[in-house]
Amino acid sequence: MAATILVADDDQKLLKMVRRTLVYEGFAVITASTGREALAKMETQSPDLIVLDWMMPELDGLELLKRLRVERADIPVLMLTARDAIEDRVVGLDQGADDYLVKPFAPSELLARLRALLRRAKFTLTETTLTYADLSLDPVTRETRRGSRQFELTPKEFELLHLFMRYPRQVLVRDRILEEIWSYDFGGEDNVLEVYVGYLRKKIEANGEPRLIHTVRGVGYVLREG
Repeated sequence: MAATILVADDDQKLLKMVRRTLVYEGFAVITASTGREALAKMETQSPDLIVLDWMMPELDGLELLKRLRVERADIPVLMLTARDAIEDRVVGLDQGADDYLVKPFAPSELLARLRALLRRAKFTLTETTLTYADLSLDPVTRETRRGSRQFELTPKEFELLHLFMRYPRQVLVRDRILEEIWSYDFGGEDNVLEVYVGYLRKKIEANGEPRLIHTVRGVGYVLREG
C-alpha cells in the first residue's frame, strides 16, 4: 500500500506542485492550506508522513508540530521554510521535525528526503531494543536509559544516538552522520553536529558516568568504552 502524505502549506502554487509530484510517484496525498485544517486532517486521516510549512495562517508550523508530538511522536515530519539560518534549523529540529528543507527546492530533493524518512520510520517500527555497555535505546517506545536511569531526548538527539548504537565501536565520519540524520550537508563552517553530540553527552553523562561517545579528531565520532 502506498504511503499517505499530508502536505500543509498556504502557498497554493507550491502546494499544487508538491501534490502533483507526489501523486506522480505513487503516493496518496492529503493537502491543507492552514494550520488548523492540517491539524484536523492529521487527527481524522492518520497520514504516514507530514510535509509542514513553517509559516501558515491560523496555526503556524512550529505550534502544530508541538501539538502533534504530544499525540504522535512516531510520525515523520519534514519542515518546509524560507528560513535558512542554522539557528532556525536547530529550532525546527528541536521542536520535533525529522528533517528540514529550505525553499526554493528541487522536487527530486524533496522526494529523496521523503523516501529516506519513510525508510527510517519503517526500520524504527520493526527494530528491537539496542544496548551497548550500560546504555539502552528502544526504537519503539523511544525510551533511553543509562543503567537504571532513564533520560529524555529530543527527536534529533534520539536519531543521532540511534545511529551510534547501530554501529558501536565503528568510527562514523562527519559527512555520513550529517547525511543520515539531517539529509544534507551544513558545510564545513557549521557546527550543528558538534552541538548535538554535546547535548547527548550531557544527558548520557548526567550522573558522572564514563564517556561513551568519543571524538575522532578530524574524522568523526565513535561509540565505545574507554
